[in-house]
Amino acid sequence: MDMNEIKEIFFQECEEQLAELESGLLKLNDGDRDPETVNAVFRAVHSIKGGAGAFGLDDLVSFAHVFETTLDCVRSNKLEPNQDVLKVMLKSADVLADLTNAARDGASVDESRTRGLVKELEALARGEMPSASGAPEVAPAKPAAAAPAPVAVAAKPAPTDESGFQPIPFTFDDFGDEPAAPAADPVFEVTFKPRSDLYAKGNEAALLLRDLARLGEMTVNCNMDALPPLEALNPEEAYFHWVATVRTSKGEEGIRSVFEFAEWDCDIDVRGLEENEEAELPMIPVPFDLAILDGDGAMTAEEHDHDHDQMGDHHEAAPADAPVAAAAAEAVSAAQTAAAVSQTARAAAAAPAAAAAAAAAQANNAANQAGQTIRVDLDRVDRLINLVGELVINQAMLSQSVVENDSNGTSSINMGLEELQQLTREIQDSVMAIRAQPVKPVFQRMSRIVREVADMTGKSIRLITEGENTEVDKTVIDKLAEPLTHMIRNAVDHGIETPEKREAKGKNPEGTVRLSAKHRSGRIIIELADDGAGINRERVRQKAIDNDLITADANLSDEEIDNLIFAPGFSTADKISDISGRGVGMDVVKRSIQALGGRISIQSRPGQGSTFVMSLPLTLAVLDGMVVTVAGQTLVVPLTAIVETLQPEASSIHSFGASQRLISIRNSFCPLVDVGRILDFRATQANPVEGVALLVESEGGGQRALMVDAIQGQRQVVIKSLEANYTHVPGIAAATILGDGRVALILDVDAVVAASRGQSLKPEIALAG
Repeated sequence: MDMNEIKEIFFQECEEQLAELESGLLKLNDGDRDPETVNAVFRAVHSIKGGAGAFGLDDLVSFAHVFETTLDCVRSNKLEPNQDVLKVMLKSADVLADLTNAARDGASVDESRTRGLVKELEALARGEMPSASGAPEVAPAKPAAAAPAPVAVAAKPAPTDESGFQPIPFTFDDFGDEPAAPAADPVFEVTFKPRSDLYAKGNEAALLLRDLARLGEMTVNCNMDALPPLEALNPEEAYFHWVATVRTSKGEEGIRSVFEFAEWDCDIDVRGLEENEEAELPMIPVPFDLAILDGDGAMTAEEHDHDHDQMGDHHEAAPADAPVAAAAAEAVSAAQTAAAVSQTARAAAAAPAAAAAAAAAQANNAANQAGQTIRVDLDRVDRLINLVGELVINQAMLSQSVVENDSNGTSSINMGLEELQQLTREIQDSVMAIRAQPVKPVFQRMSRIVREVADMTGKSIRLITEGENTEVDKTVIDKLAEPLTHMIRNAVDHGIETPEKREAKGKNPEGTVRLSAKHRSGRIIIELADDGAGINRERVRQKAIDNDLITADANLSDEEIDNLIFAPGFSTADKISDISGRGVGMDVVKRSIQALGGRISIQSRPGQGSTFVMSLPLTLAVLDGMVVTVAGQTLVVPLTAIVETLQPEASSIHSFGASQRLISIRNSFCPLVDVGRILDFRATQANPVEGVALLVESEGGGQRALMVDAIQGQRQVVIKSLEANYTHVPGIAAATILGDGRVALILDVDAVVAASRGQSLKPEIALAG
């Protein structure tokens, strides 16, 4: 595996981490204060920063570091994640995604936007809350509470022999966590030896040790034996290592989890200590308190000077240990200086060994996760699905041939073919399951669209998503993003009113957009609803007249007026803006949905909002269908649309109007639709008594009885696109190849039902004249 492949894996993992980041931030925005949610958000940014450092992506590392520092303030309860704070963090997540994409594509990101967010994040880390005017303001201090007694392991008296260990006191009041575990908890000795790669990737030893201290009662000692003379000091190297004793109930697994993001860049040894056993750790009393470190591991100038003053006092107090103390003081000063070096500088100066270490880490991670998940190129899955489709066709052909030549149907070959058919079906279902993915990634992407358009229009919008784990074919998911983007932008820009208008109408100033997905009758239904003003039908009608889409005297129903917004070039915007006005959005939506074999409908109530309903197939590869004959043509009716089959009797057929007929089904009447007549397969209507009726339910609601000549059987067929191989045929969704080699057309049930109501089968809206 070369470095380019490893880098591509890193960017793929970044996509997962960014999705986790946005998901966590949205949960926090909804009021979730679960510490695990905060930790998940922090880990996502930390992982991106660590990987970016290995590849020298300085801009990404620099921004992620500042973002991580602010998130760490939330994690340590120093910063309350209120709505204003989370607004900044959601914008930061967007910029982090932009920087990741720019690093992948070799592009650039607007530096002014990045700098502005960096300043906001740094202000939040300092405790300055954003005000309504946008200027930071200092957060009010919380009432002082009685300080709890520090809980710490008492250090042993310092020996007089020279050594490289120094004590680092940890107290829980420094970290704001709960008291230490009971004394009965086991004690572990942890040896932590960072390598230079750990710092090159943006990690901090001090922060790792601080997280270790959160597990329980801890004393830590720093070994400085490897520290060279000051003139030979290399700030890119790792000279120190630490040995800590930790009393915790989390066990060895909990200890190792602290270092899980840095385990490839350091040596970790965890050893359980027997009760009353103490590690032989000669120490030297040099002050080094991690409690004075701020969120990013660096020290303030005042703290730095104060620490040096303490060093001077210590030198005077212990002249006998002056050489050792002086060396230790230099070590502390060097450590503080190294900690102040920016993450970007360290990433840029990282040796090529950092990339090699990252390669090994990625390879090891891949090996560890191979038992759970595996990354497969989508083209390989597509080829596999195509081959399985051909297998289904050939199996059907073979079965058809055997049936035609075996009159009694009891031969061993026939029985073997039945087993082959079952196995083929199981293989096909398994392969299709590989491509099935939840719609969550697409839904999460819409959150950013809502935020951006809301900011541009000065509106307050809340996006609510439901059914994010609904699974659908990967091909459908990939093609959903564009139509959903147009619809979201349309809902925010045109549908939802400004806060002032909403308040005047007695509405909540914050508008709501609801995006949901669910399975229904073998299809996926995606609904986009808003609580805005609804469609202004008078304005839509007038715009359509002005654009010569309809005549002034056209008699249109509310549904037909609503559907005018899908006409090419139609827009109600008064002027062209960055958001809308060119009349291409909703036209693109309808064409995209139709290209997926789906349909879209509108339900709008003036003053209350609009709902767009998209009905899409779960997969574009196979379907279960009923093979029927109509006027000498072979058609396949999707099985998910069929409620039951009927053999009409003369007494159940009733005439209605000049050409309409109804069929009586269990004391109710249902319109009877002649499929052959609708599709122009024949010029006159067939006799219902001589055919078969298929009772179907359409997405538009209501039932219809489709009249066909005969039923050949139920089969699973492989879908072949007509538009890709021929052209769009009104009333036909796709085509397939039957077992005898013939091509059969797959019926578009909803289009046929709509045509029975008097609507045109053509997808375009008829223009005036």
